[in-house]
Amino acid sequence: MEIQIASLRDLTALRRLEHACFEKDAWPLLDLIAVLTWPDVVKLKAMEGDEMVGFVAGDPRPSEGASWIATIGVDPRYQRRGIGRALLRAAEERSRLPRMRLTVRMSNQGAIALYEKEAIIPWISGGSTITMGRMAWSWRKIYARREVLLSLRWDIMQANDECNSPTTCLGG
Repeated sequence: MEIQIASLRDLTALRRLEHACFEKDAWPLLDLIAVLTWPDVVKLKAMEGDEMVGFVAGDPRPSEGASWIATIGVDPRYQRRGIGRALLRAAEERSRLPRMRLTVRMSNQGAIALYEKEAIIPWISGGSTITMGRMAWSWRKIYARREVLLSLRWDIMQANDECNSPTTCLGG
């Protein structure tokens, strides 16, 4: 598996991947074109041979001091092989901001398991926020599906911090 920069030439493969990963909630065509063409967005694809098996888009928001993971998905046939983790870390490495954020549905247990593995020590800080090491979760409802959506934020470690990597310090 190799992570590469995605471009508009990947539109057909990305559309197929979105539908495989998100079915009814897949992004519409215009949103996919936008994410592949906006100049500041980090857009990375995971390739297995000549097949796109994963994708992540990081939307930098300097006013918030964070990059939002706008979408991250791995073809269901390739899940649980470390591809999601590799995409997440590659997006962190390319972020020019100190913090990352994303949202995930409570029903997406595979993704939540990945994010929990990236945490250090979970603990509850009260209210509607759970802090897990460097990660903080909050929740709200998704209107259309009436499903709980978790918002996750974490700090990116710098090369001179305790970890030996420019990515998030991982517990293990």
